[in-house]
Amino acid sequence: MDDWFERSPFVGFAPWIIYWVVAEGPSTWLFGALCAVLSAIILGVSMGFGGPRLLEIVTIVFFVGVTAAAMAVGAADRDWMDTYATTLSSGVLAVMALGSLAFTPFTEQYARVSPPLEGWEKPAFRQTNRVLTLMWALVFTLIAVLGFVAAQVPQTRDWTNWVIPIVVIVGAVGMTQTYPAKVREKARPA
Repeated sequence: MDDWFERSPFVGFAPWIIYWVVAEGPSTWLFGALCAVLSAIILGVSMGFGGPRLLEIVTIVFFVGVTAAAMAVGAADRDWMDTYATTLSSGVLAVMALGSLAFTPFTEQYARVSPPLEGWEKPAFRQTNRVLTLMWALVFTLIAVLGFVAAQVPQTRDWTNWVIPIVVIVGAVGMTQTYPAKVREKARPA
């Protein structure tokens, strides 16, 4: 279980999920951001000495920034966050995932914990993580767009803020769990 905890990007997504759930109501995004910062710090500490990963760094910086901005501006200026919290947070995750493709795909930072050291530079390993990171970037982009649609067409909120994003995330989790095994199986000598 400890190995799964250390190598799972889903643990890194927990603060974002907390934020999305808590920030769903009017004027609750500040509380969502505070909960997300605290959970990111607690999970980061409990993940041990693996070193900070891009997802955790972006999580803490984003939610500390959101919290600081909320405290610095007046209530009237914060209303836009009620409307665009999902779009903004998902957009940040999409940019993080896409940006990581230029360097080290963010999923690779988690996957490096499980395979042996010599597997880190194998082309199949690197390509698998590029595919998974791109998939997550597309998922986050879709959720950001759906959040924008929900803000513009409020009668679609149930579908655009909940049903479709949950179905897409469950599918992405499934692919994240099954795709690497399929690639390893294809790469094995007969």
